[in-house]
Amino acid sequence: MEPSSKSWTLKRQPRLLTAERVLLAREFLRFGAVGLTGLAIDTATVYALRGSLGLYGAGVVAYGIAASTNWLLNRVWTFRGKGSGPAHHQWVKFLVANLLGFVLNRGTYALLVTFMPLAAAQPVIATSAGSVAGMFVNFSLSRRYVFR
Repeated sequence: MEPSSKSWTLKRQPRLLTAERVLLAREFLRFGAVGLTGLAIDTATVYALRGSLGLYGAGVVAYGIAASTNWLLNRVWTFRGKGSGPAHHQWVKFLVANLLGFVLNRGTYALLVTFMPLAAAQPVIATSAGSVAGMFVNFSLSRRYVFR
């Protein structure tokens, strides 16, 4: 009986690994879709505020608004039912966990608007590049720290 038990275990493990990969892929795709929404909000806010706050001030405000929106959408869709505690604690945890992503995102943004005249004229270039720069770190930290 033991050999059949062992073969059943060996046969089941790849399926579990596959199921875990499917879940990871689904979460990553949802995280990416939420990220596109955040990118649209980020970019629209930069365009709306750049005249009054300049590109750097607009970039900081826009990131805060987009990150908060992303947290909410990830909470209700991407990682629904995961994580615990009051919503405002989870929001703060999300922002803290994504500080490295923030540095990558806004660092890329700042470098591009500073040294690339086309990105300064069309900030969508800088906001898009920044989003990609921070996405993988933000996903990993969100999944492992905020929504576990």
